[in-house]
Amino acid sequence: MPGKIDGGKTPDQIKNQFSLVLGDPFIFYHEGRYYAYGTQSPNGIVVYVSDDQEAWKVPAEANNGLALHKDDVYADRWFWAPEVYFVNNKFYMYYSADEHICVATADSPLGPFKQEIKKPMIVNEKCIDNSLFIDDDGKAYLSFVRFTDGNAIWIAELEEDLTTLKMETLKPCLNVSQDWEKEMGRVNEGSFIVKHNGIYYMSYSANHYESPMYGVGYATATNIMGPWEKSAMNPILQKPKGLTGVGHSAMFRDKNGDLRIVFHSHNSNTKIHPRLMHISRVNFENVDGEEVMQIGDDILTPVLKEE
Repeated sequence: MPGKIDGGKTPDQIKNQFSLVLGDPFIFYHEGRYYAYGTQSPNGIVVYVSDDQEAWKVPAEANNGLALHKDDVYADRWFWAPEVYFVNNKFYMYYSADEHICVATADSPLGPFKQEIKKPMIVNEKCIDNSLFIDDDGKAYLSFVRFTDGNAIWIAELEEDLTTLKMETLKPCLNVSQDWEKEMGRVNEGSFIVKHNGIYYMSYSANHYESPMYGVGYATATNIMGPWEKSAMNPILQKPKGLTGVGHSAMFRDKNGDLRIVFHSHNSNTKIHPRLMHISRVNFENVDGEEVMQIGDDILTPVLKEE
């Protein structure tokens, strides 16, 4: 049993008191402020704010810390893996609810995010982990997990409303294929796409999220609809600096325009929940004439600042 310090609290309790506990995290930078969303509450999607990525707080303007409340949207359980984007003067949140992919909108990054029609994007099929990518020509795409081979990643084009999938464009991207992905379960999930020098890079997580060997790899393509080729450098993030169960990442540009990655880890080597949020840098390095995606060693573990 862990020893107790600081007035009877265990080391894990002290860590959780100050660390930002957030699974499947996503960071959105808008008008000088950082917003973090993730899997945490049974009642919807939480939001935290920060000026520097290091110290975060619960915004007083949010509804009990929630950017999205289950009363305003489809389903009443399992609110997972949100992402937020600002397009055409409106904020869009893509997330999973009751193992269905959904999208809700708001006039503020703090919410309240709502659905005018309370339904998922695909009504008759369970899917999770939907992620938006808008290409240089303005076309929008959604990558997400279908349960077709364990957890497999697919992609489809979106209509201009950013809420309707063009199902006729649906194509598979990734499923379990590399040896490092076979530690636990059949899982490729948590996709996120960026474009660098004309090449599409899709990061993803592999292994069951409960596995200490949960980690992040990436694949590349010259056409966003594929085919996608996984990197021989994979995994690019797995058990860094003593952290275990790292993954379900997303990327964002910070106030300086630098590319960052946010991801979660297990709470400790012996406990999965509550998961902790971490931030690092994303670099593209030339290796044998090929630009490869790399994650920096400088991992920031943000703290929750009490008012």
